[in-house]
Amino acid sequence: MAEASPSTTERGISRRLVETIVSLALMGVAALALWDSYGRGAGWDNGPENGFFPARVAWILAIAALATLWSAFRREESVFVTYEQLRLVAQVFVPLFLYVLAIAFIGIYLASALFMALFMVMLGSFRWWQTLLAVVLTPLIIFWVFELQFRVPLPKGPIETMLGY
Repeated sequence: MAEASPSTTERGISRRLVETIVSLALMGVAALALWDSYGRGAGWDNGPENGFFPARVAWILAIAALATLWSAFRREESVFVTYEQLRLVAQVFVPLFLYVLAIAFIGIYLASALFMALFMVMLGSFRWWQTLLAVVLTPLIIFWVFELQFRVPLPKGPIETMLGY
């Protein structure tokens, strides 16, 4: 029985491009750390100064980033991620980003309920009553555990403010 081989002509983002972007970003982080370390003092005057160890770590990071960049240009061209795979990642990342953003405006409980509902309806195959039960009970249980039992305040929104919390 012959298996269908994966298509070698799938389009996507190049491994070389991704490695180049990541190595350049790491070089930027290393440069920022070096600038800050040498601004604080990265020498050894009667012992290490404030920036001594961070500067050494930044130099190691810069060298590793340069090695990655060199390797990226020597590597043969290949696909890092296909556009279909990227679409699947975006299906999770975009709602997650919006969830984190929503926490600041509507609080963690309502944002969590909406996030769970979205995923259960869009990506899961749950019945309406299962979704409703999870969306109502999970934030209530989390509220009971963190706010009432452990006395750990979590970000609240207008609904919690209306209820006096």
